[in-house]
Amino acid sequence: MEWAAWTSPGVYTGTGGVRTDEAGVVAGDLTVHTTWVGGRAHVAVQYTGASEWFTMTGSPRACRLETQARALHQAAVDAVRAGHAATLP
Repeated sequence: MEWAAWTSPGVYTGTGGVRTDEAGVVAGDLTVHTTWVGGRAHVAVQYTGASEWFTMTGSPRACRLETQARALHQAAVDAVRAGHAATLP
């Protein structure tokens, strides 16, 4: 089974933060992490330096190819930076 992962630390949320399934809206200095396995991309965020991860609302997402999952990770980072209670695009 193919898999890949990408992590982007130090992503500051725009006004209104990012929406998560577990904690509602979180804001501030976040780390965005995407894991692609079995044709699905799972996107999570955490406060940078913390241990608890939160699922970004809209995750997981079907991504047949690794390149699609990588593009989704970048789109998630961009959405977090935009804020406005962002969800996975």
